[in-house]
Amino acid sequence: MIHGKGPLLSIDVGDRTTTEEDIDDVLQSFIGGRGVGTKLAHDRIPFDADPLGPDNRLVFATGPLQTATMSFTGRMNCTGLSPLTDGLLSSNAGGYMSRPFVETGYGAVEITGASDDLVGVHVWDDCVTFEDVSNLDGATIDEVVEYVDAEHDLGMEHTAIVGPAGENEVRYAAIITSESRAFGRGGLGAVLGAKGVKFVTFDGDSRPEYDLDEEITRAVHQEAATSDSPMKDAGTVSVSSYANAVEAIPTKYFAEQSFDRMESIGSSAVIDHKYENGTCSSCAFACKLPTKDEETGFTTEGPEYETVMAFGSNALVDDFVSIMTANDKCDQLGLDTISCGDTIAAYLAANDEFGNDDLLLELVEKIAYREDEGDLLAEGIDRIHDDLGVENWTMKGMEFSAHDGRTLNGQALSFATSNRGADHMYAEMYNLEYPLVAPNEALPKEGVDGKSATLIEHENLNAVKDSGVLCKFSFSNMTEERTEALFQAEYDRLMDVGSRIVELERHFNNQRGRDRADDESLPYEIEGLAAELSNYYEQRGWNADGTVPDEKIAGSSAAGD
Repeated sequence: MIHGKGPLLSIDVGDRTTTEEDIDDVLQSFIGGRGVGTKLAHDRIPFDADPLGPDNRLVFATGPLQTATMSFTGRMNCTGLSPLTDGLLSSNAGGYMSRPFVETGYGAVEITGASDDLVGVHVWDDCVTFEDVSNLDGATIDEVVEYVDAEHDLGMEHTAIVGPAGENEVRYAAIITSESRAFGRGGLGAVLGAKGVKFVTFDGDSRPEYDLDEEITRAVHQEAATSDSPMKDAGTVSVSSYANAVEAIPTKYFAEQSFDRMESIGSSAVIDHKYENGTCSSCAFACKLPTKDEETGFTTEGPEYETVMAFGSNALVDDFVSIMTANDKCDQLGLDTISCGDTIAAYLAANDEFGNDDLLLELVEKIAYREDEGDLLAEGIDRIHDDLGVENWTMKGMEFSAHDGRTLNGQALSFATSNRGADHMYAEMYNLEYPLVAPNEALPKEGVDGKSATLIEHENLNAVKDSGVLCKFSFSNMTEERTEALFQAEYDRLMDVGSRIVELERHFNNQRGRDRADDESLPYEIEGLAAELSNYYEQRGWNADGTVPDEKIAGSSAAGD
C-alpha cells in the first residue's frame, strides 16, 4: 500500500518552537491526509480539550497522490477539534496548496499552542520562521495574499489564511487557501484564529518520489479531460434542477423542499454567468465556477450548489448576483458558506425577512466581525435556535447541506451516522439515490432498511480517498480495480484502513459524550432509522449504544496488515 513519507513537524506558536518526529508507522497504517490527521489528533489532543484553547491541534497533511500530475489530486486535509460540533473533524480543500505542501518534505504539519500576538508562520523544507503580522489584524483573504506575495514572493497557492471570522472565533470560520478554496466545514478557521495565527505558508524543494501506476494516472487524466459531465458547465449546481424536481433542496429555512424560482439561481444562472473554466492543481476536469456579473464587472469563484441552497432557496433569495456576492464575502472574510447561509436563513425566519438579500449581505459581514446580532449568529444554529425561536436544523451541531434526507432517506441515514454531523460528503449516499450513478449501483430514495452495508462501504472508501488525497468527484473514474492499482493494495485492506479512520473519529467523540442519542437526533422522522442504526453498529462491531469498544481502538495502533 502506498503511503505518505516524511516526519511530523510540530509547531508550537506560543513559545515559537518546532520539533520533528518520525511517524512512519502512522503513515504506513493510515496512508496520509485525513487518516494520518485523524490518528495524530486522536492520540495527541486531550479528550477534554477546549476547541478554542491551546491544547487543540490542527494537523495539515496531504497524501502520496499529491506527487502525481493526475486529475482529481489537487487537494489536502486539515484535522482538529471542531468549535462548531465539539467533535474531532477533518476538512478537505482543493486548489493548489497541496503541491507546495508536498515540497516541504513533511508527512504532516501540526499547529499547537497559542500566540499572544498575531503571527504568520512560514514552513520551509529546512526551517520554520515566525513573523509578527499585527499589521494584518482584520485583513481580508485578498489583502493577506497580496501581502505575502509582495513581502515573500509566495503566491496564493502557498497560503492557508484565516479572515476576520477566524480571528473573531466565529464557530464556522473557514481556513482559505488558493484565494477562494476552503477548509470549510466545522470551524477550523476559528481554531487557527484562536491560536493567533493569521496565515501559514508552505514551500520547499523536497518532494518525495513515488512509483505510481502511470497507466492508471494517464487513463484517469485523459478521461477527466474528455468527460462530457454537466459539472464541467455548472459545477455542483448542475444537480439543482433535478434536486428541485424531486423535492430534495431545503427551502424557506427547511419548511419546504423545493423552490419555485430555482431557475433564477440554479444551473442555468451559473452557465449564464460563468466566464471561464476553473480547476484545481493538475486537474483536467475543470468543474470550478469563475462567474461574472456583466452589468457591474463583479467576479467571484462560485457559488457551488450548497451555497446556492444556503443563501438562495433556504433564504428565499432569487437574485443570483446576491448569492455570488454572499459567496464572495464568505471567501474574503473566511466563512463556511453552508453554515453561514443556513444561520442567516434561521434569522430571516425568526424575523419574517425571507427574501431580503440586502439584510442577508449585511449579516454576513456582521457575523464575521461579531457586530450587533452577528455576535449571536456567529455561534451557529445549534447554540442559538432557542434565542431565535426557530427549530434546530443541525445534526451534531453542524448545519445541514443541500441534499434533503426527508426525500433521500439513505442520505438521512448518512447524516445520522456521520462523525462530522450534517455533512453530505461523508458518504455521499445522495449520489446513489438521485441517482447520479449507473442503474446497477442506484438505490431507491425511500427507506433505510438494508442500506447500512452500502453506507459503511462508502464511509470507508471516502476515508481512504481523503487520505490519498483523491477528489470525491473522481467516483465515476475509480473502479474497484483501479482503486486497488492506484493505492497498491487489495480493496479489502483499503476498506479496513477506512474503517479504522471512521472508528478513531467516533471513539474520540465518544470520549466527549457523543453516542447513539446523537445519531438519533435528526430534526425529522425517518421510518426504520432506529433499527437500521442497530444494524449499522452491529456490522461495524460497535456497541449497541453507538460507541466503539476500546479493544478496537487498541488495534488501530498497529499497521493494519
